[in-house]
Amino acid sequence: MVAKGIDVRAVPLYPIWLAMPLAAASGVLLDGAFPDTGIWPLAPVAVALLFTTLLGRGPWMGWLLGLIAGLAFWLTHIHWLTLYLGPLPWVALAVLQAIFFSIAVAMISVVLRWGPRVWPSRLGRLGMVPLVVAGLWTAREAIAAVWPYGGFAWGRLALSQTEGPFAGLLSLVGASGLSFLIALLAALGVQLLRERTLSFSWRGGIAVAAIALLIAIPAWPVLQSGTTRLAAVQGNANAGLFAEYVPGEILANHVSETLPLVGEDVDMVVWPENGSDIDPLRSELSARTLDSISERMQAPLVVGTITLRDDKFYNSSLLWKAGEGAVQIYDKVHPVPFAEYMPDREFWRPFAPDLIDLISRDYEIGTQSNIFDIDGILAGIAICFDIADDQLVKEMISGGSELILAQTNNADFGSAERYTDESIQQLAIARMRAIETGRTVVNISTVSSSAIIAPDGSTIASIPDFTAGSMVEEVPLSTTVTPAIAAGRGIEWLVSGLGLAGFVLAVITAARTRRSRVMVSRG
Repeated sequence: MVAKGIDVRAVPLYPIWLAMPLAAASGVLLDGAFPDTGIWPLAPVAVALLFTTLLGRGPWMGWLLGLIAGLAFWLTHIHWLTLYLGPLPWVALAVLQAIFFSIAVAMISVVLRWGPRVWPSRLGRLGMVPLVVAGLWTAREAIAAVWPYGGFAWGRLALSQTEGPFAGLLSLVGASGLSFLIALLAALGVQLLRERTLSFSWRGGIAVAAIALLIAIPAWPVLQSGTTRLAAVQGNANAGLFAEYVPGEILANHVSETLPLVGEDVDMVVWPENGSDIDPLRSELSARTLDSISERMQAPLVVGTITLRDDKFYNSSLLWKAGEGAVQIYDKVHPVPFAEYMPDREFWRPFAPDLIDLISRDYEIGTQSNIFDIDGILAGIAICFDIADDQLVKEMISGGSELILAQTNNADFGSAERYTDESIQQLAIARMRAIETGRTVVNISTVSSSAIIAPDGSTIASIPDFTAGSMVEEVPLSTTVTPAIAAGRGIEWLVSGLGLAGFVLAVITAARTRRSRVMVSRG
């Protein structure tokens, strides 16, 4: 029986000639919610706009509109890939992500059309339908974040909210949970628009109440277990993949910015990913240089470098102590495919041999613990895209990390002459992790967006982009385990499973309805 309170006719809200540009507009608006623009309210608005284009449409038209919206979003959001690599990797990654996007949107179109028949009560229409739609959105983000080749955990709705009023929810439900809630607000808004028997004041009141409820929920309290005083150094070195520099230049830049700090009472010194362009495990001169820095600062040094061990290359972080050398090593667990290693090289090479051959060496996947014991202080270590990996973050907190050192090298994605959004987007991920884990996060780069983020997401200190500088700060430590970390990927599995189960019910209902219509017409 068709519910009387909502319009479930197979009549689209917009003609297709209008729906297609509106879908494209939704993708561009969604990008505007993320850094660098950072207008966080645009996220639920953009997603809701996309959902309205799906009303009354089937899965194939939903797929087309999703592809248009996905391409508009991803081509805008990751345009920074073109800076040095040109258009091919940019278009290839955008198309792949847009395909994921379009499949999810096609499934959402089915639920928006048939969900009100599956759950015909008002509570079902305003409750279950938005929950299932938001679950499907979250499932798409979850899959894209881990597959293929380790995934691309970029562009999640949660990342658009790290400096908005919903940010505190990250400590309770994590990244996937916050993405789910933002998509839920968007889907609820669309369902409220469809309710014909509710007055405007009731619909507006429900929407405002839902938003107010999420804003009113406080972040999980973080108990401080102590403090540590640290120095983080940005050398402003041209450490890009294809940069031309004299060997030792990057190391020298970081040495130059560290020496003025001699005399500071610090517990550790942190340099970024590739902070030393000469491997101290193979170079006596580089090792002596790190020894000197550690000795003069009277503190251990955490430094990124490329190591060669057993004829294998690693993107590594070393815990270096004067006179002892590398007392701990962490190798990047999440090297970037098509940049730090070439998966299935023989398969992809015919498509773009020049680009594929630029990646002349493949970095191995690390297997060590991502926790350093720095004279009794447990620090989680993340190298560049590692910080986007939910599982790695959970592992470091489960292992007792009291703060997170996020070393990165953004030199391939911007310069003082050609600034891009990549580094500020990555800083948003670091800010998200600080709130989610209840830890101080030291996001230290070779060139840009270096900052120390407090557990509440506020900025303790920062260094201007493309400027050599340092941060010397006393920062809080914590052993608090937030609900988001305790739940891990359980929330993601729960809401994704809800979405997929609801989709199956919608498909079954659609099939039964069509079968009934066929039987009636034949009768």
